Amino acid sequence: MQFNSALFWHRRDLRMEDNAGLLKALQNSKDVTPVFIFDSTILDKLPLDDARITFIWNEIVAIKKAYNTLGSDLIVLHGDPIIEIPRLAEKRKVSAVYTNRDYEPYALKRDETIYETLKLNDIAFIGAKDHVVFEKNEVLKPDGLPYTVFTPYSRRWKAFFNENYISSYPSEKHLSKLKKIAVTEELISLEQLGFKKNNSTFPSRQVDLKKISNYQEKRNFPSANGTTMMSVHLRFGTVSIRSLVNQCIKKSETYLNELIWRDFYQMIIFHFPHSAKDAFRKQYDLIDWEKDMDNYESWCTGKTGYPIVDAGMRELNSTGFMHNRVRMVVASFLTKHLLLDWRLGADYFAEKLLDFELASNTGGWQWAAGCGCDAAPYFRVFNPTTQQQKFDKDLNYIRKWIPEFDTNEYPQPIVEHKFARERALHRYKKGLGKL
Repeated sequence: MQFNSALFWHRRDLRMEDNAGLLKALQNSKDVTPVFIFDSTILDKLPLDDARITFIWNEIVAIKKAYNTLGSDLIVLHGDPIIEIPRLAEKRKVSAVYTNRDYEPYALKRDETIYETLKLNDIAFIGAKDHVVFEKNEVLKPDGLPYTVFTPYSRRWKAFFNENYISSYPSEKHLSKLKKIAVTEELISLEQLGFKKNNSTFPSRQVDLKKISNYQEKRNFPSANGTTMMSVHLRFGTVSIRSLVNQCIKKSETYLNELIWRDFYQMIIFHFPHSAKDAFRKQYDLIDWEKDMDNYESWCTGKTGYPIVDAGMRELNSTGFMHNRVRMVVASFLTKHLLLDWRLGADYFAEKLLDFELASNTGGWQWAAGCGCDAAPYFRVFNPTTQQQKFDKDLNYIRKWIPEFDTNEYPQPIVEHKFARERALHRYKKGLGKL
């Protein structure tokens, strides 16, 4: 169906190239006006110096400039999309609004509301798959139900997979369809949004192919600089998932599996939206968590007396990143050693991680706590000392982030490992009715 005029709403796809929704809009409309909304319902909950807002704002500056070079413009608004999108659609007298689909509970509810509002005015609301390789119901068990265990999901993912799924969407070749605008609109500043500029260093979006090739050998060692740091770019869509799969498909199956985990968790949160806030396995919500907020504060600030845990938390607090192996260790420590509710950790990561993504964050935390889909069994308790000896035996990572290590200033462990493990096993068994 051809439309005279349309909006394209950028969301988790901050790029003009290889953009599925943008291509669909350009191919099916005589002219397309791009728009981005700083969502006040999300921003109002964030700290004033949140690095992610600086990252997004920088990307919007670059995209807006690129659209301006083509004689068009990116309209940038600040407000509630439920109000702003219908209002802009009516103001611009468009026949359709295009966007790329999002699978998280807030986004689904928001989009349903917008769809119904636009429908009242005979305006189409059209989505596209861009954020994942496989979405929703594309990879299901033979009985038609969603997978809840990763390994069979990944096998079926790979069985379904072919080059069609990672072919580029050449949106950049159709930009002549953009609406020509004589006078561009001034971009809202960070200050007007209510934020301060954050001077964090953001990773390059150029993929290091050598890191992909060596990923299997180096990925577990936090001092090895063996990860690609692409997670923040996947999170905000500054890099296409298809381009990344294309670059790793023949170089590292281990790296490909990490990308499949991402699809898996997006599918899980779509089919099981309760898992965004509650345990995927509901019986785990019966566990009696500890309430010691002093221990929680020690964990947050990297002062637990367990060096691998403390180094990870200090890396997170300082940079907005944490190495994948260390994420598992610190999550296990919070939920098993300190016996604190996994939601506390998930919320802290949500505040601090540059690459925070609800589906993967919740999935990872529930995996560590034993209450998620395909989770580590509740009786698996990482020994942080053993993890340190195995993955940072030369203490390079620890010494980088804990300058007072091996001095009297470094705290003693806040909990003893054997006691913590036995307490966790007893408390889990009691909560699950296994005693």
